[in-house]
Amino acid sequence: MGRFDLARRIAALDPEKDHLEIYQISSGQEFPWDYTRALEFALFRTYCVPSISKLLAATGEFRDRAQRRYDDTALLMAEMAAHGYDSDRGREALKVVNRAHGRYTISNDDMLYVLSTFIYDPIDWITRYGWRPLHSNEKLAAYFYYREVGKRMGIKDIPQTFPDFRNFKDSYEEKHFVYSDTNREIGEYTVGLFAGWFPAPMRPAVRLGVRGMLDDRMLRAFGFEPAPAWVGALAGAGLKARAGALRFFPPRRESVLGNPKSNRTYPGYPTGYRPSDLGAPPPPDDLPEELRRPSRQDQGNIDMA
Repeated sequence: MGRFDLARRIAALDPEKDHLEIYQISSGQEFPWDYTRALEFALFRTYCVPSISKLLAATGEFRDRAQRRYDDTALLMAEMAAHGYDSDRGREALKVVNRAHGRYTISNDDMLYVLSTFIYDPIDWITRYGWRPLHSNEKLAAYFYYREVGKRMGIKDIPQTFPDFRNFKDSYEEKHFVYSDTNREIGEYTVGLFAGWFPAPMRPAVRLGVRGMLDDRMLRAFGFEPAPAWVGALAGAGLKARAGALRFFPPRRESVLGNPKSNRTYPGYPTGYRPSDLGAPPPPDDLPEELRRPSRQDQGNIDMA
């Protein structure tokens, strides 16, 4: 198999009809590391919205179980991508996601915004740091894939075109990225999570490096001090050097979707596990009532998948 054979396969497919196959090739074979890093930062980005960070702070999950929450999200999304959202495992993963969201009062626009980051943040990352440019079919397939996932999550009013959804995302950030104490709280827990993946002597540098990768709007929303300009420049140069080297690597013959190597919570996953083994616990007893969804609506959301 040649280095660009998979790209040629993607170019020959229909981005709407074949969106799942294209997304599986792109995220599982062509750019698996980039998708993982981009989705980490995509979730991080959503914590700049005070209504999102307020809920996360109230549950205490990021304070007490940040690594498990990260692993649950990554594994559940990977289950849908690896097997398809309408497969047995994909539907089971969707039920877990819908059950978790159905316990809380979350606005449709917040759900819609989070969905948009899963599409456009990886596209932006790979545009800057990918070993080859994304084909237009890959960009459109990501949109069509997450549009279908969003429908199965009960998200309403998903924009009907790729540029319209991008415009929604940009407008939402312009309006809702404002500082709050809970933004900073969840942001600090997340930076701590990233730093914790490295040996202790490296953690201060990792914390600095993460700040160097954040744009000005995110820094303001988190209340973080900017890193020196050279930090972001050095990180970007390293990522571009990696991309240049990868052009000479052989293509990945098997997808890594569904077989994560970085999961720290569920040893050996997926062997011995089902998607239903994942997910957050019920809301804490002291959760404010305005954040708690009534049980009847909760049950309706659970069954939606």
